[in-house]
Amino acid sequence: MNEFPDQDPKEHGVIPLDLVQRYINFWYSSSLDLFGAEVSSNSANFFGAGLKGRAYEEKYEDHDAFEGHYAMDRLVDGNVSKEDVPLRNAMNEVLRDEYVRENEKGIEYWNRVCEKAGIDFRFRLPHRRFRRTVGEFAGTPFSIDGEVMDQAAYEAKIDEWMPTPQDRAYVKSLMVQVTEPGKFAAWLAPPLRGIDSRPIEFEYVKM
Repeated sequence: MNEFPDQDPKEHGVIPLDLVQRYINFWYSSSLDLFGAEVSSNSANFFGAGLKGRAYEEKYEDHDAFEGHYAMDRLVDGNVSKEDVPLRNAMNEVLRDEYVRENEKGIEYWNRVCEKAGIDFRFRLPHRRFRRTVGEFAGTPFSIDGEVMDQAAYEAKIDEWMPTPQDRAYVKSLMVQVTEPGKFAAWLAPPLRGIDSRPIEFEYVKM
């Protein structure tokens, strides 16, 4: 991008940053669903049976989680409001919190890379209510900032937030083998050095 600032990155076979952002929106929102519903009796039962645990459980003092509550967002009559939920019933959300924090670290790292390169672009995570299909916010259109939207307005904006069929076709077109030692696909940054500090062009496998 710095070498060819006035050209479309696609002309050089790389993935534009706004397209990377749309894939972040897709995979992050999809992954949040994997933790299950925000309020869940199953999560309480599994925690009580020792089949579900919190990340870094050793940092907690109450390992039974009988007494505590978790303040979470609930969707009531189309409006978002805070509600205290018994901690065991909120274990899915407790785990989701840790996953969000880990993702935020990755986003911060990528943004430092952009800043160091002098690129005026910053990645972000969409709100956890965006594009959910499981749990409290499933079936309700939320913006990337977590605001309730009209369905028509949501559908009008979704191609700005999610990979389009054209995006997917372009990324698929880049998936071409590069097998010559020392050569890399255009969308991959070459490593600083090879495995075991060998030269990048080292021929690890001889056919």
